[in-house]
Amino acid sequence: MIPVCEPTLLGREAEYVGDCLKTNWISSGGKYIGLFEEAFAGFCGAKYCVSCSSGTAALHLALAALEIGPGDEVIIPSFAMIAVGNAVIYTGATPRFVDSSRETWTMDPGQVAAAVGSRTRAIIAMHTYGHPVDMDPLLDIGESRGIAIIEDSAEAHGAEYKGRRCGSIGLMSAFSFYGNKILTTGEGGAVTTSDAALAARLRSLKNHCFGAPRFLHEDVGFNYRMTNIQAAIGLAQTETAEKLVEMRRQNAASYNRLLAGTPGVETPPQAPWAKSSYWMYGVVLGPEFPAGRDQAMAELRRRGIGTRPFFHPLHLQPAYSKLKAGRPDASGAMPVAEELGAGGLYLPSSSHLDSVQIKTVADAIREVAAQ
Repeated sequence: MIPVCEPTLLGREAEYVGDCLKTNWISSGGKYIGLFEEAFAGFCGAKYCVSCSSGTAALHLALAALEIGPGDEVIIPSFAMIAVGNAVIYTGATPRFVDSSRETWTMDPGQVAAAVGSRTRAIIAMHTYGHPVDMDPLLDIGESRGIAIIEDSAEAHGAEYKGRRCGSIGLMSAFSFYGNKILTTGEGGAVTTSDAALAARLRSLKNHCFGAPRFLHEDVGFNYRMTNIQAAIGLAQTETAEKLVEMRRQNAASYNRLLAGTPGVETPPQAPWAKSSYWMYGVVLGPEFPAGRDQAMAELRRRGIGTRPFFHPLHLQPAYSKLKAGRPDASGAMPVAEELGAGGLYLPSSSHLDSVQIKTVADAIREVAAQ
């Protein structure tokens, strides 16, 4: 079986984890927390990195640091992992969905501009599948309207927008280090920012807002800490980050070459101003493809090839239709999100895929297309 994605461990992960075990620093204290945060901030081009327990926690922390809550709205793409909407709902605020650009599969800045209202406090710009959002229009909206721009860079480790690393563009950026991400800590996340006051607020919120004396709490915080063991893995991953990103990009180039001209197969976009990190190599199957998306996935599975469907649009999520208070805005059709959600699938995307595996997958796609 060629799995859809596995971690790639090239560096000193075992050495650093062994050091944690040897010294007994296995919880949320220990030297690797600071070392990882410093290294990852540098990789992103940000001044500060605040590690935490997951990418969802990172999004929630970013919103909580801005004191976003009931009565507020946060604009997010409908074509997104459900964690983006959930993090907004955790605060009591309301997600306001917008459709995506067909050219980039990321949120459409024009629709964002139309969705901004008097209650809008933040925009979460999700860099989808490693491709950056067109950030300049969003930054203009943020500056002119006093709205915070938060990057969701969970899928965009090492991606760049007009030469700037994702994670250094918005006021804050949330990252995930789940096992299928380009850089992983198994589970884990982080928020990057260049604002010292926000970094301090994030550190307090992720650790129950402990005060002085220690058990005097001025605010309600969370237990969103990362462990030293996770940070040790993260440090080793960050030391090899440039190589891991380049491996993903080389794999994408190989897929693009081998799948070129296959009827009904749309390969992932890359705008002229973008450097995609190709977190997942996704394709969209169009009307010319003889099999539907789910049928194609079943045929690939029969051939020993793992796949996953694209995100189900948030405005169609059953969980959100059940909400009785603060229900997300689900008015209007979102044709791009719905088309991508219905026709898209990930192909195997591990950084360490070899040329034989990539050719095996591409050959299988072409064979299914020829049936």
